[in-house]
Amino acid sequence: MRHPSVTARRAALAAVVLAVGAGAVACGPEESGKSAAGRSGATGAPAEGGTLTVLNSTAQSDFDPARLYTSGGGNVPSLVFRTLTTRNRENGEAGAQVVPDLATDLGTPSENATVWTYTLKDGLKYEDGTAITSADVKYGIERSFAAELSGGAPYLRDWLIGGADYQGPYKDKKGLDSIGTPDDRTIVFHLNKPEGEFPYLATQTQTTPVPQAKDTGAAYENHPVSSGPYKVVSNEGDGERLVLERNPYWSAKTDSERKAYPDRIDVRSGLDSAVINQRLSASRGADAAAVTTDTNLGPAELAQVTGDEDLAARVGTGHFGYTNYIAFNPKVKPFDNPKVRQAISYAVDRSSVVNAAGGSALAEPATTFLPEQKSFGHTAYDAFPAGKTGDAVKARELLKEAGYPNGLTVTLTHSNAKDFATSPEIATALQEALKKAGITVELKGLEDNAYSDTVYNVKTEPGFFLAGWGADWPSGGPFLAPIFDGRQIVKSGYNFNSAQLDDASVNKEIDEINKLTDLGAAAARWGALDEKIGGQALTVPLFHPVYQRLYGSSVKNVVISDWTGVLDISQVAVK
Repeated sequence: MRHPSVTARRAALAAVVLAVGAGAVACGPEESGKSAAGRSGATGAPAEGGTLTVLNSTAQSDFDPARLYTSGGGNVPSLVFRTLTTRNRENGEAGAQVVPDLATDLGTPSENATVWTYTLKDGLKYEDGTAITSADVKYGIERSFAAELSGGAPYLRDWLIGGADYQGPYKDKKGLDSIGTPDDRTIVFHLNKPEGEFPYLATQTQTTPVPQAKDTGAAYENHPVSSGPYKVVSNEGDGERLVLERNPYWSAKTDSERKAYPDRIDVRSGLDSAVINQRLSASRGADAAAVTTDTNLGPAELAQVTGDEDLAARVGTGHFGYTNYIAFNPKVKPFDNPKVRQAISYAVDRSSVVNAAGGSALAEPATTFLPEQKSFGHTAYDAFPAGKTGDAVKARELLKEAGYPNGLTVTLTHSNAKDFATSPEIATALQEALKKAGITVELKGLEDNAYSDTVYNVKTEPGFFLAGWGADWPSGGPFLAPIFDGRQIVKSGYNFNSAQLDDASVNKEIDEINKLTDLGAAAARWGALDEKIGGQALTVPLFHPVYQRLYGSSVKNVVISDWTGVLDISQVAVK
């Protein structure tokens, strides 16, 4: 998993401030589509036709399957790029399941899950009518290794035999021997270790087929060859404005996941968050058929829209696997003392932190590192139960046992960016709570780039700082392994194992879980591992964000899954 960029974190979590006229209470994802149809004028069954407008803050840049980190990106890439597997396009928990896409099934593993075989469906075609082959999938993956197309997820480089040294097809014409294509419909992956979650990995955009004859290198993003229901007809300003129209050779017979109702999709980015919410609230003209996939409502908007039933019906609520937490570096005193870390865990007032994050409509308190979703293997526990507002008495007792009977002074590093994970508001709430336990917190705010460069470098990492982590797919693996697997400690470069934990038993359990191809059984083991690690007080989970987003009055068939937490534009209709 990659720590989200500053831009992505702002887009996903920013609490924007604007006057929206009057009122809405957020409704859950399963309610939102139904209530919107009944109250906002978007009545009747969804039908084909019309133009869907997407109003976003962040540009859909690097529109190349090799360079995109996931198929998320506000769901826009998945309209053009099909992958071996994909997310289930349903509301809530059901949407956290992985399902076949280009492939006939989730793949056939060898006995030890080091070899995975996929068979492509019959009748798959590109936008020009030519057939999609297994060789195209292989080539699409290989080009993602090229240095000039960097930016994508690192898993294939780490998992495929020979992947660590492969430089891509522009330098190495031979290709990767660990990807076999015995015929036009079969593709076989040979891994250097067991990976039971390969079906999740196969949802990454790197498994998008790319016809080698149409590959234009770095310029491919301007007109990638579509395998999905829409093709790119215009890409202006590196994704500032992206216009998609129907791919005439896409067939719903081979794609049960994407509905592809609109004839045209017009993605307009680089907009101010306040402007986006104003336009969606008013829903005038083309904006009645508009959505956003990256702009949240903030506390001010939610308070102002409370009394308006029509606006209330047009707020979709989503949950994405993300945890905001305090990170400790036990190599820095006094955090090398477990009792100090435990004292801070007891002293934290999650109610004040949630309020600082915008209130309960935008943040849910967390006592576990894994998000509260079944697919992650969430196991309810609270290693240091302190109630909603903290236990200052217990914290003081632990400080005394740690050798600090008169309290202590520590420095909390955070970002000055206005995002929920690391914001000054969160830091201030923690400062006030810990003061009650005799812990004086001095705040050290850093600008965006300086913050990331400091806290994710083992040479400069502070002992006590704010952090956040999100999932590449809804499983405990990409959540726990990067943060707690000792073999993922990076000595030079970005390191996310902030505790620098290298526990043989934890590493072994991660390996054992990775062997499981039964994703349900694996989830249970991830939950148990989370509870085991949680008792070491290496982090203090604070809260999970909640997404509240408006959509236009003509929009219907709203689907928000727990995989992305945002409205799935592959399901939306505007007619």
